[in-house]
Amino acid sequence: MRIDLHAHSTASDGTDSPEALIEAAVTAGLDVVALTDHDTTAGWEAAAAALPAGLTLVPGAELSSRWYGAESAIEMHLLAYLFDPGHEPLVAELVRMRRSREERAESMVALLNADGIDVTVPEVRAYAAGGTVGRPHLARALVRRGLVATVDEAFAPEWLGRRYRLAKADIDAFAAIRLVNEAGGAAVLAHPRASSRGRILPDAAIAGLSAAGLWGIEADHMNHTEADRAHVRSLARDLGLRVTGASDYHGTNKTVGLGAFTTDPAVYEDLVSTATGAAPVTGA
Repeated sequence: MRIDLHAHSTASDGTDSPEALIEAAVTAGLDVVALTDHDTTAGWEAAAAALPAGLTLVPGAELSSRWYGAESAIEMHLLAYLFDPGHEPLVAELVRMRRSREERAESMVALLNADGIDVTVPEVRAYAAGGTVGRPHLARALVRRGLVATVDEAFAPEWLGRRYRLAKADIDAFAAIRLVNEAGGAAVLAHPRASSRGRILPDAAIAGLSAAGLWGIEADHMNHTEADRAHVRSLARDLGLRVTGASDYHGTNKTVGLGAFTTDPAVYEDLVSTATGAAPVTGA
């Protein structure tokens, strides 16, 4: 089985609609694909309806989280799988974070405008296609104006990586894990060694998250070196965490393809047997 447990659609910052994502999963030869849009479940229904025979969808989300250490906080992402989408406390947090993303996008547009860059809020929302607004949508506006050549270039420090970047709302990491578990899901720490995204969590912090109910950790990822992957696997063994792998596919917003990294079938079976909030959906 080929299993990719981390992919995005236009419900957040991917460029493929949920239906097109399913088509791409078929083309990539996947048996299982997880839809993990940022802070939303909006794409679940459309993706499930588009499933062909032989392909299974794992409903999920990627939660914006933050670990608060003794001296400073570190941003992190938590992959939540097979949770109850009607669990009210978790739904309320997802709504709060999406609203924060909208407000952040408006403020970032204002910063760009103050420097003479004529990006507009309606344009950015149009790129989001009704989904969760994120920096990639602002990046596409910069590409359209020829200010940068690619979405990746737009994330450089002089653009959306630092100069025009503003903080967004997050869920405290321990609260996020608790909410996912209460909703019957399983929580996996996404790309924990991706230093290109910012500061990484120390191993001691990950141990604390494990003790609080973290289910797994993503080792095989495009932003991890071979040494990173080996380190994560060793840490997972020490902490009793499951190890996952995935592409973190975003369509044309990133160069990585679906199925570039995959999860062991035994880990997937463990995930399905652990989570109780929702079930995988298989095409008829």
